[in-house]
Amino acid sequence: MEKTQQPVKVGYYGYPEAKEGPNTTYSNQQASNPVLRGIPLAIAGSLVTHLNLVSSFLWSNAGFNSLRRLDLEDYEPRYDPTVIPKAKNESTTANAGSGSTVDHAVYINGPKYPNRHYYTIADYHSAYESGKLTPTAVAQALLDLVPKHKAAFLDVKKDQVLAAAEASTQRYKDGNSRSMLDGVPVSVKDEVDLKGHSKSMGSSTDYTNPQDVTSWCVRKWEEAGAVIVGKLNMHEQGLDTTNNNPITGTPLNPHNPHYYTGGSSGGSAYATAAGLFPVTLGADGGGSIRIPAAYCGVYGLKPSHARVSGSPTIGLAQSTGVLGPIASSMADLEYAYRIMSAPNPSSTHSSAFPSPTTRIPTPPSQKLIGIYKPYFTTGVDPSVLSACNAALSYFSNHGNYHIIDIHLPYLPQGQLAHAMTILSEISSELTSLSSLTPANKILISVGKQTPATDFLLAQRLRNLLMQHLAFLFQKHPGLLIVTPTTPNAGWHISGGAADLKYGVSDANMSLRAMTYVWMANFSGCPSLTIPVGRARPKEGEGMVPVGLMAMGEWGGEEGLMEWGRVGEEWAWREGPEGMGKPGVWEDVLGLAGRGGSDDAS
Repeated sequence: MEKTQQPVKVGYYGYPEAKEGPNTTYSNQQASNPVLRGIPLAIAGSLVTHLNLVSSFLWSNAGFNSLRRLDLEDYEPRYDPTVIPKAKNESTTANAGSGSTVDHAVYINGPKYPNRHYYTIADYHSAYESGKLTPTAVAQALLDLVPKHKAAFLDVKKDQVLAAAEASTQRYKDGNSRSMLDGVPVSVKDEVDLKGHSKSMGSSTDYTNPQDVTSWCVRKWEEAGAVIVGKLNMHEQGLDTTNNNPITGTPLNPHNPHYYTGGSSGGSAYATAAGLFPVTLGADGGGSIRIPAAYCGVYGLKPSHARVSGSPTIGLAQSTGVLGPIASSMADLEYAYRIMSAPNPSSTHSSAFPSPTTRIPTPPSQKLIGIYKPYFTTGVDPSVLSACNAALSYFSNHGNYHIIDIHLPYLPQGQLAHAMTILSEISSELTSLSSLTPANKILISVGKQTPATDFLLAQRLRNLLMQHLAFLFQKHPGLLIVTPTTPNAGWHISGGAADLKYGVSDANMSLRAMTYVWMANFSGCPSLTIPVGRARPKEGEGMVPVGLMAMGEWGGEEGLMEWGRVGEEWAWREGPEGMGKPGVWEDVLGLAGRGGSDDAS
């Protein structure tokens, strides 16, 4: 039977043909990959790098050959998921040089949540403008805290931080601050370039740019006056979702140290949840912003593909990876995003996007949440499902969102196609595996086994999924596709200290954690995770955060922001089920006002 088709959508570059995909049945089959740790992991890591027969077996065992059973002949391969909304009555490069063009009036008096309040960008700005505090005092307080939270940091230059803070302090004295972000401390994942800093991608290899430059999106924050405190820890090469890193250290979940922060932007999520910064920069090729943000109980945005420019480099996963903000409030996430996503005139894709400097008023049309019920519920921890359903009720009853049923085809196969793509892209850039941890030796060796014919099948499936999403977005304008961020309530460190020292390879859990996040990376759509509740832990005292995630149409960040603001009202409600700050949270403004603390060492 011929599938329903919609007219081609105008007002976009690269918009997929809107075509309904096959009516498939969702089946959440458990992965059967071996879990390896300790000496067996070390042996396996050595074997797969030297014996193609072993890595070939693991490739087939992971199910990567299953795409051969799909009928994809009617779909051309699509290698680049970039879809760009055309700018309307504006120069796309206007205001690209300064974050001060962002109207901060809508952010300065953002919502407050008594007894649970994280400091916001507006709090820092108000303290500076009133003269109560200076950026220099705040920077010094933070530098004193770095040793206490050293697992989150990879490279901090004290002199550089203080020089930037002192320049900001002088601007406030002169009544000449650049923006609301002026003097506000932020930090960035070690996947971007930062002048005067090394870059290792969380590995033992030096990837520092010899030109000693700063990536575009970080420059936008600097030009707005932000004080970049340093580079944050990440999973080695961004290759998994725990941030277990035997090379650079593993930051533990701020809410419960028996759990991972999630990865690969684990240092960014940790530093945000611990109150060190109101916003940090992360990177997301397969949930690497949204998974750690969800595990740490904060907000994380994966923008539309190519929306945020990381030029000159953004890492290795070119067709799936993006840069985006992690923040402890929606206002901060939104404000930081508007500055960092200024179009880059030297980037073909970024320069074509409209400048997102102003909050767009809510359209009068009905707001829609799409739920594919089998996908939403199957294999999900009861505590996660309960928290997500409660949040959905709030969106429906208090946020004027109408919930509709939708269908998404070939989801397990699509997840494998995404994994095959990102592993192939990264493995093609890594010529030597000798310096990698055993767990990543296994991943990269398996990725290198992908034949060109199977890689092409994955790109055909990407096109099918993008066409089906285009069909849904045209049939239901304003649609947000909502799922749990992860089906699991955090990732418990089951092997304890030994896993942190030697690493662990648990592909079954990695795939489970990525059940929902992969589609936004593979299709190029924007996606936002918000905290919606907490679950009882398997070990320890701290409750484990639970995240809910929405995915919007290409260029649809505005609809996601509005959805996130409604969700924030729910998340920070009073009572035991509402979100709260972790026990390691730092009162940075209080410490700065007291001139630091001996407890910071």
